[in-house]
Amino acid sequence: MSEINSLVTGRVSLLACLFAASLLNAEESSSSDQSDLQNGEVITVVSTRGTIAYVSAAGTKDETPIIETPISVSVLTQQRIEDLGAETVQDALGYVSGVFNGPFGVDTRGDWSVVRAVSPVQYLDGMKMLYGYYNNTRPNPYSLGQIEILKGPASVLYGQGTTGGIVNLLSKRPEAETAAEVWSQIGNFNRRQLAFDYTGAVNSDASVLMRVTGMTRASDTQTDFVDDDTTLISPAVTFFLGSNTEWTLLSNYQKNESGSSTQFFPHIGTVRPAPFGQIPVERFVSEPGFDRYDTEQTSLTSILDYDIDGEWSAHWSARYMDSQAEYRTMYAYPFALQADNRNLLRSIYMADKEAESLTSDLRLHGQFNMGTVSHDFVIGLDYQTVDLSEATLFAFGQGGFLDVYDPEYGLIDLSVEPDFNSFSAGTLEQTGVYLQDQMKLDQHWILSLGMRQDDAKTGSYKNPENDYSVTTRRIGIMHAFNNGIHPYISFSESFDLISGVDANGNLLKPKEGEQREVGIKYQPLGSAHLITFAAFDTVEKNRIKQIIVDGQPQLAQVGEASIKGIELEAQLEWDTLDVYASFTQLSKAQDENDLDINAVPETMLSVWTTYRPDTFWEGVKLGGGMRYVGKTNFLTMIENTPMPYTTDSYFLFDLLLGYEFDAFDLSLNVDNVTDKTTITACLDRGDCFYGQKRTVTANLRYHF
Repeated sequence: MSEINSLVTGRVSLLACLFAASLLNAEESSSSDQSDLQNGEVITVVSTRGTIAYVSAAGTKDETPIIETPISVSVLTQQRIEDLGAETVQDALGYVSGVFNGPFGVDTRGDWSVVRAVSPVQYLDGMKMLYGYYNNTRPNPYSLGQIEILKGPASVLYGQGTTGGIVNLLSKRPEAETAAEVWSQIGNFNRRQLAFDYTGAVNSDASVLMRVTGMTRASDTQTDFVDDDTTLISPAVTFFLGSNTEWTLLSNYQKNESGSSTQFFPHIGTVRPAPFGQIPVERFVSEPGFDRYDTEQTSLTSILDYDIDGEWSAHWSARYMDSQAEYRTMYAYPFALQADNRNLLRSIYMADKEAESLTSDLRLHGQFNMGTVSHDFVIGLDYQTVDLSEATLFAFGQGGFLDVYDPEYGLIDLSVEPDFNSFSAGTLEQTGVYLQDQMKLDQHWILSLGMRQDDAKTGSYKNPENDYSVTTRRIGIMHAFNNGIHPYISFSESFDLISGVDANGNLLKPKEGEQREVGIKYQPLGSAHLITFAAFDTVEKNRIKQIIVDGQPQLAQVGEASIKGIELEAQLEWDTLDVYASFTQLSKAQDENDLDINAVPETMLSVWTTYRPDTFWEGVKLGGGMRYVGKTNFLTMIENTPMPYTTDSYFLFDLLLGYEFDAFDLSLNVDNVTDKTTITACLDRGDCFYGQKRTVTANLRYHF
C-alpha cells in the first residue's frame, strides 16, 4: 500500500487543479434543477444533455450513485457514444480512463481492449456474452443504450471475469414516450449505412411498450479486400403486469459479413526499418474471395422485475444466445520477411465455430434500516451453461509466398478447400450464489461487503469433466463528506474459467486475481460535474499465452502478472460546454518473468470537448478530442537475440461538426484528423498492428 500512497502523492497536483476548476465554475452551472444537502446526504443532479451518467448498476447490481460505489466505474451514455461518432464498441472506449482500446489495432472480428493491462470480459445486460474466441457476432453500438466499464475484479457479483474487469453493454429498452429516428450515414472506405429506431406505447394506458431498432450497412475498410457489412434487427417489448411487475423481452438478430482486417505484420517493415520501406497500412496478406469472417447470431433475453412491498424486490434475467462463425484467412508465420526482404510465407487458417449459451441471474434486493444503519442488500443465484464446438485447420506454409510491396494474388488453387484436421467440442456449466450488503451509517460512512461461491465444471469430448469450486470476496469502505468528496479503499477478487487444453492435453485452470484500490470520487455541489481518481495494485495468476508445437498453435498456462497504476477521469458540464478528460499512468505491468506485458501503454491522456452555443449560433455543435497513447514494450529478435523494444507514442485528434434544426441533426465526424499512421502495439511473438487511419462519416438523423 505504501507504493500506492506514493503514486497518489505524486499526482495530487493534477487532481487538485481539476477540483479547483470545478469549484470555480460550480455556481455558473445551470444544468441542475437542484443540489442540496439534506440529512447529510448529497442530492446529485443530472446532465441536461445526457452525456454524464451518475448512477450505474454495474458496480453493485443495483441502481447506486457512482460516487457512493467504492470501486471504479465509468459509464458511456448513448449521447456520449453518438458525440464521439463511435462506429464500434471498441471506438467508444477510446476516451475512458484505464482503457486502451487498440491492443490489436483495427480489427473487424471483435472489440478488443485492455483495462488496467488485462483484457476485460464482455457482458450484455448483466450476463456474460462471449465465451471463447471467434465464434460470435460483434455487437453493434446502435443497439445499445449505455456501456458500463467496471474496472478491477468483479467476480463477487458477476462470477467469471478478469482482473481487468468487465465491459457491460446495456441494450436499448422500450420507452413510453413515442420517439423515432431514421439515420443515414456515408463515409470514406465506401461506407453506406441506414438505420432506424422507434419506440412508444402500444395501448392507451401505456401498459405495453415496444421498440424496434434496425440497421443495414455495406462498407469497405482500410485493409484492401476486407468488407464490413452488417444486418441488424432488435425488436423489444415491455409489459406492465399490474402496479408492481415489469417484464421486458429483448430479441436480437445480427449477421455480419467481413474478413480479417488485422494482418499480423512483422516487426521489420513496421516498427523496425526494412530495405524496401514500411509495409503499406492497407496491404492484404490473405486471398481475395477466400478470406472471410462471416458471423450470425440470434438471442432472446427476458428481464422480469417484481416489487414485493416497496422495500424488497425481485429481479430475474435470462438469455438464450446462439452464434456461428465461418472464418477463413491467411497470415504470415513465422511473423517475418523472407531473406529477400519482400515476401511473407503464408499459412492457412480455417475454422467453423459455434457457441450456444443459456444464462440466468435471479436476485433479491432489500432496502431497510437497522438502527442508524441503512442497508442495501442483494442476494442472488446465477447459472450459465455453454456448448462450444469448432472444426479447425492450420496449414503451416501452405498459402505460398506473397510480396507485400507488390502483391500478386490468385497463384494458389483454393477452389476446393482442404478438409479440417481438428475438431473439438467443449462444455461449461457454472452456478454461483452471491450476496452483498451496502451499508450506510449516518449518511456518511459506507461499507460494502460481498462474497460469492461458484461451482463450475468444464470438459471436452476428449477429456473428462473437471470440477472447480471458487470463493471470491470484496470489501470497500467509503466516507461521504458534505462537500461532495468521497474517498474510499477496497479489496476485490476475480476468477475466469478458460475453455480448452494446454499443449499436454491438460484442461486449463481458471485465471485468478486480486486487487487493492484507493480512490476519491467527487461531485462538486451545485454542479453536474463528476470526477473520479483511483490508484490500484493488481495481481493476476494462471495466465495463458499462445505457443507453437509441431507447427500448430497451442495454449500454455504460465505464472502471474503484477500491475500497478493510477487513473483520473473528469466529466465536466456547463451551460454550453462539456468536457470528458482522462489520465492513466501504469508504474508497473510485468509478467511472471518480470518482463513488460505486451500491448500495454505506460501512459495515456485524452480530452474531448463539445460546445453547443445557446445564443446566435444555437443548433451548432462543435466537438474535438485529443488522445495521447504512450509507448508499449515488447521483445524483438536482433541478430538471433531477443532484445527489448518499444512502439512509438502518438497523438491522435478527432473532430465533430454538426447542426441541429427542427427535426434534423446533421453532423460530420472525423477520427484521426491528420491521418497519422500508428502502430498501436507489437507482440513478443513477432507481429505488429496498425491503428485506425483517417475515418470520415457524414450523418443525417431525422427525429419524428
